Amino acid sequence: MVNIIVEVSKYMIILLMTAYTFSCFSIFAQSYEEDEKRAYILQNVLMFMMQFLAYAVMYLKTEEHKLLLFFAVQVVLLVAVILLYSILYPNVSRLIVNNMCMLLSAGLIMITRLSYESAVKQFIFIALGIAFGLVVPVLIRKLKFLADWVYIYAGVGFAALLLVAVFAATSGGAKLGFTIGGIGIQPSEFVKILFVFYVAASLKNSTEFKNVVITTAVAAAHVLILVVSTDLGAALILFVVYLVMLYVATKQPLYAAAGLGAGSLAAVAGYHLFAHIKVRVAAWKDPFASYNEGGYQVAQSLFAIGTGSWFGMGLCQGSPDMIPVAESDFIFSAIAEELGVIFALCLILICVSCYVMFLNIAMELRNPFYKLVALGLGTCYIFQVFLTIGGVTKFIPSTGVTLPLVSYGGSSILSSMIMIGIIQGLYIIREDEEEELEMKREMAARRRRQRAAREARERTAAGQNGGGRKSGDSPGSQRQNPGRRSGTDPEGARRQGAGQRRTRAGQEEPGRERALRDEQRGSRNKKTTKGKSKFEEVPKQRIR
Repeated sequence: MVNIIVEVSKYMIILLMTAYTFSCFSIFAQSYEEDEKRAYILQNVLMFMMQFLAYAVMYLKTEEHKLLLFFAVQVVLLVAVILLYSILYPNVSRLIVNNMCMLLSAGLIMITRLSYESAVKQFIFIALGIAFGLVVPVLIRKLKFLADWVYIYAGVGFAALLLVAVFAATSGGAKLGFTIGGIGIQPSEFVKILFVFYVAASLKNSTEFKNVVITTAVAAAHVLILVVSTDLGAALILFVVYLVMLYVATKQPLYAAAGLGAGSLAAVAGYHLFAHIKVRVAAWKDPFASYNEGGYQVAQSLFAIGTGSWFGMGLCQGSPDMIPVAESDFIFSAIAEELGVIFALCLILICVSCYVMFLNIAMELRNPFYKLVALGLGTCYIFQVFLTIGGVTKFIPSTGVTLPLVSYGGSSILSSMIMIGIIQGLYIIREDEEEELEMKREMAARRRRQRAAREARERTAAGQNGGGRKSGDSPGSQRQNPGRRSGTDPEGARRQGAGQRRTRAGQEEPGRERALRDEQRGSRNKKTTKGKSKFEEVPKQRIR
């Protein structure tokens, strides 16, 4: 009976995940905010149903009561996250919040399946990350001097990477971080955020050639230290992020081309200088031929994905524990084996929907510093997803980076949650900019209406004064102009009639304003995307 439940549950989990993924993109086509709210609630229901099924299956297979308690604690935490974001920051992107919770849930399900102790540690890291993520948006909104700390970002980031390169122990062929009190800290995860802020602040100040050279030199120093530490994944992320931000800030294709050329030469040089890189390239070219010399990880990953096929083996039915570092670097392979390739593809699409929202925020922000920060963090996120999934599927050589919000790792979770918090803060700033712009438009329209009404009154008064002078002309003037009669002058009557019409128009203007306001109030909940570019057509996520 248990095997039947497990077999049926895997199809139900895939169905729930597919429905959630579809809603991530169908939200972009919603026309009314009420429809969006219902879609967000539906997403939460689908997520909790999927989580319930997964933990119910694991409980039936293991009969460990602690799994039920762990599931209940997770539900409480995720509900608290959704409610706190809605209460504290009603203008944040609910889609990003829901996607974050879904990715965390999927990661916790698979980590719990692999190691309950690791899952408990991951839960603690998630709780800390949520605490940071709830504080960061208000800091981003209130601190107006973030763009002034150009060299503070560079100095702190460079010093952290230098400490790792000099004092950190080598693990897996690379120097990644330190272990303090049994907890591993990987500074490069946080340096990525500092690096984005440095590049954004520097290019916001100037895009002249001299400043571009200085910024490039500092960025190259960061990448070089990571290469010396053989942290190739982080080095590649910083390199790509810098190229994207530089091109967007300067709009110079020559800079991008020069960067790509320099990066290609550096890759060739690194291949000949570092044996660690040669091993990974050989494992990428043919993992089965080098099975005992570095290809074991990739080979087991491919076996797992192939075994799972489209619908997976079912939770607790496969052998994901045979994949090396399955909880962190190769968690995507473990998910594909037991939950299926369809589930794994939906996971990728959820990451893509997050990136689309990041791009939308970057394109709508008007402050160049915030725009570059949103673009840089979005690029960092999606490129890390690409490196992780590309490495485990043998699309590119394995780089040893984690899948954001899904893989096990304290530094990875904390940095990802801080990144999400920064994005939410930028989303609030975008809402503030839109409200400020709307107020300026209303004030300008009000001034134009007042000026038009004042001019209409002046013309009316001038017309009335002109008519009075005509009717009070002296007899001498009437004799000099026998054809002119008091009150019967055609020109005066025409001017007086025009003045009266303007007066009536000025009196009717408040009535038109009231009618227009009533019409806008009636359609307030209807969202419009007229005149916006492709990515700006994402509907507002404001909760009213």
